[in-house]
Amino acid sequence: MDVGSLFARLPEGHRVVSFEGQTYGATRSVHAAGRREKVYAEELGGTDVISANLYRVQGRDDLRPCEMPEARVLAFLAGWVPRSG
Repeated sequence: MDVGSLFARLPEGHRVVSFEGQTYGATRSVHAAGRREKVYAEELGGTDVISANLYRVQGRDDLRPCEMPEARVLAFLAGWVPRSG
């Protein structure tokens, strides 16, 4: 799955999700007429943070993680699940 599709898995706005057995408050926002997106997630009751921007430039997606490995962001985007209950 490409990075744009991974971002789109998380609906815009804020929601509570699960990832790797932990609960996160996750937010996806879209800016500049869809040319920039941001994902920010904080582990609730913990210290983990996931943060990245996605820039759409000249027909391609450019992922920019914020002070973390790209692989960590991609794992979160691919692996989060809706929190039930």
